Amino acid sequence: MINHMKNTAKTAFGGILAAISLSMMLLTTIIPFMSYALPSLAGGLLVLAVIELNKKWAAGIYTATSLLALFIVADKDAALMYVLFFGYYPIIKAVFEKNCPKWLARLLKFLVFNASVAAENLLLIYVFHIPFEEMKSLGKWAIPAMFLLMNIILILYDNALALFISLYNKKLRKGFHKLFK
Repeated sequence: MINHMKNTAKTAFGGILAAISLSMMLLTTIIPFMSYALPSLAGGLLVLAVIELNKKWAAGIYTATSLLALFIVADKDAALMYVLFFGYYPIIKAVFEKNCPKWLARLLKFLVFNASVAAENLLLIYVFHIPFEEMKSLGKWAIPAMFLLMNIILILYDNALALFISLYNKKLRKGFHKLFK
């Protein structure tokens, strides 16, 4: 954590992370096939806030980005994926991995993720009135298959974040600290 950073520098850094995250979220309108990848990348940026600031600052950045995304991002599916999972996942990942045995941390990650996927789908259908007709046409196994695929995505995302955290701590962090001297 950068202890020598003043609150103004922390606020500026948080603003930069929020702006980049929101820009990625806005790109989902231009690049619609990236509706899941861009929110996951935007959420991944919060790893920097967790490491360099703390979980409280990361939560503030997540909240600001989430509120703005809900209001200005046209792709509501992408906005909800950020709000309901990808945005706060780096924060809960840090909490679970620090405070729980490895097996419990994994279980909690899966429980939170599956609850968020279910909540996102319910919100899309019942609040935003986005039809879910494609799933019905695919048969009774479509929803379980979707949850299975989404859980595979969670495993890939969690591993990618772990690799990014390792890379950042070993190679990139020194350069980052030089910027904030």
